[in-house]
Order: sequence, then structure tokens, then C-alpha cells
Amino acid sequence: MPSPKRFIAGAVCPRCAEMDKITMYTDDADEQIRECIACGFTDGISDIEAPAAPELQTRVNRRKNEDDHTVKQVVFFKGGD
Repeated sequence: MPSPKRFIAGAVCPRCAEMDKITMYTDDADEQIRECIACGFTDGISDIEAPAAPELQTRVNRRKNEDDHTVKQVVFFKGGD
């Protein structure tokens, strides 16, 4: 059952940047819809979970961690005066 349209206080439209022009309601498919009454922008939010995107390949997760990570002692020498 669709819900009545309700204005969202303080919400800013992502398209036209008008404040307090966004309404939100639930349609027959139980999908939450937000709609801007100024420019007609609509966006739907579903409760169905989207499949997870694979991790992006970066230089950090692509390289093999073969570096020497042992702790080494640092020795400071006094300079000649």
C-alpha cells in the first residue's frame, strides 16, 4: 500500500540544490521514492541488498608483501666538536 507523500525538512535536491522541495513516499512495490517538486528529480531506494562490488585493484593490495619488516636498532654517533 503506497504511503502519503511527506516533505523532508532541510533536505536539498541533488539536481537543482533547492532546499525543502523533496518529498518521500513508499510505492506499491515497497520501494522508497524521493522526489523534488521543483525540478522533477526522482530517486528510488530499495530494501533489496545490492551485490557487493569486488575490491578495486590498487598498488597496495596488488603487490606481494615480501619486504623485511624486522625491527632494527638505530645507533646515533656523536659528531666531533
